[in-house]
Amino acid sequence: MENTGLFCTASTILEDTLKEKIVEAINIAVSGKNSFLAILKKNIETVLNEDLDESTADIDKRLEELQAELIQLANSKEAYDNIVNEIYRLRDLRQETLSRNALRQDKRDRIAEMTDFLNMQTGGITEFDDKLVRKLIEKATVYNDRLVVEFKSGLEIEVNL
Repeated sequence: MENTGLFCTASTILEDTLKEKIVEAINIAVSGKNSFLAILKKNIETVLNEDLDESTADIDKRLEELQAELIQLANSKEAYDNIVNEIYRLRDLRQETLSRNALRQDKRDRIAEMTDFLNMQTGGITEFDDKLVRKLIEKATVYNDRLVVEFKSGLEIEVNL
């Protein structure tokens, strides 16, 4: 840390110590892979059971109908504010549905990556690998006495400092 004259109360850790503890967390996951694979399997079931990916087909069909109706009303010079508002609402709903589906798929992919990694690992890793960490780790939170490593799959491992 640079001495700027300002006092910072945030917990800090040396980079080498951080790397060492992240490797330790990954090795804990690898050494207990059978129990962690069971947790990941449960996470997969939870993600898959969350309202299966929603289809936008009904929304698209209704949008098409409303757009045709809007054209008819506009051509006959009738009021069409309600139709326009409904089209905007349905467009927003469609976008939200697509976003939820993408988030669910991303979660499934992360869990699958972690499962594949654990299944392929035959032993612990011995040194920090930036590429592997970026692939597996979502974040690491430093506390006074411990480091909590959160994997992208949702798995959390706590390591004492």
